[in-house]
Amino acid sequence: MNIRTGLGHDTHRLGVGKPLMIGGIEIPHHLGPVAHSDGDVLLHALIDAILGALAWGDIGEWFPDTDPAFKGADSSDLLGQVMQKVAAEGWRVSNTDCIVFAQQPKLSEFKQSITDHIAKLLLVEPSQVSVKATTGEKVGPVGRQEAICAEVVILMQQD
Repeated sequence: MNIRTGLGHDTHRLGVGKPLMIGGIEIPHHLGPVAHSDGDVLLHALIDAILGALAWGDIGEWFPDTDPAFKGADSSDLLGQVMQKVAAEGWRVSNTDCIVFAQQPKLSEFKQSITDHIAKLLLVEPSQVSVKATTGEKVGPVGRQEAICAEVVILMQQD
């Protein structure tokens, strides 16, 4: 059995104009990401974690923000493309642990929906996906609501 771990991180500035997508779920908030795609920091970090675990590069190589084809792209679809290659290469997700850093909005009521959506995209059970959230304690860009971040660690295996 071949086992690999990956770590992903993403940060987006916040501004007015786009809906706030986190883990493929639209979260009601007056600010959204300033981004080329839908700016879903959690799914972007998850994609990077998978790509890193398998030494397949990074999200910017797969889905460059300079390519008009990815303008406004749905990050769930981008993750789906990565997962197609994961399956084709005989890999699968064992588990993932995710954390979102956002001062506002509070994510408690959305965490189960986010978990369920990510599990569906990764072809795993919700018990294999951990989604946590924390604030910036009013410090730095996250604390001032200028940015939102996510970090993900993932365990992949190939039988």
